[in-house]
Formats: sequence, C-alpha cells, structure tokens
Amino acid sequence: MKVLLSLIALLSAALLTKAAPPTCYSRVLSLSKEITQSFKELQTSKADSCVEMLPRLYLDIHNYCVLAKLRDFVAYPRCERVLEVSELKEKARSLYTIMISHCRRDLVFLTDDCSALESPALPPIEPSIIDS
Repeated sequence: MKVLLSLIALLSAALLTKAAPPTCYSRVLSLSKEITQSFKELQTSKADSCVEMLPRLYLDIHNYCVLAKLRDFVAYPRCERVLEVSELKEKARSLYTIMISHCRRDLVFLTDDCSALESPALPPIEPSIIDS
C-alpha cells in the first residue's frame, strides 16, 4: 500500500511540473526560435526582391544587441505588401515588448557582441554525424 501511495505521489508531482506555466525566459526563448525559423523559411521560400533585402534576423536572447536588432527589423520600411513579413514584424515587435517590459528583470545578457548577431557561430558537428 505504501509503495502504491508513493507511486501516486510521484506521478502527481510529475504531472504538476509539466502543468507549470511557462516562465518569462522560456517564452522569450521559444518566441525567438520561432521568429528565427520563420525568417529562414521566408528567405528560402520568397523570390521577392524586398524579402531578399530584409536585414538579417538571427536572434540570441543572451546578447544585449538583440534589442537593437529587433528594433531595426521592425522599423525596416520595405515589404509592407508581403503578408509574411508583416506577420514576422509583429512577432518581432511582440518579442521586443516582452523583453523590455514583462521580462526586464528576468533576463540576463551574457554578451553585447553585435557582430555575433550578423554572423552567428554554427553549432559544433556531433562526432556521430562525421563518422557515418
């Protein structure tokens, strides 16, 4: 009986941890990844010249320069006629607002290297991929 109660308590605790609301940090992280992915898809799918001229959009929320990067992207005057760009600008505006107002005290910037946002370092290749 004791084992059964322990098992139920353990499963209940596991369910409660999964049901916890997202933190400010997790929301900013997921939204920045979503924006970066949407931008990559937009760059590869559209042959529109204005999309090709958009400022590069790689977001690292640990880099203080990301705030300036978001401001520049949202303020970019072209491509108003492309719906996907307008939607992406709205997401970027949302991320900026979350970062400067809602999560201001929760975020920690580890660097202020603006050039790192222009040419991001690629993640290391796993040895298992090289060996195959």
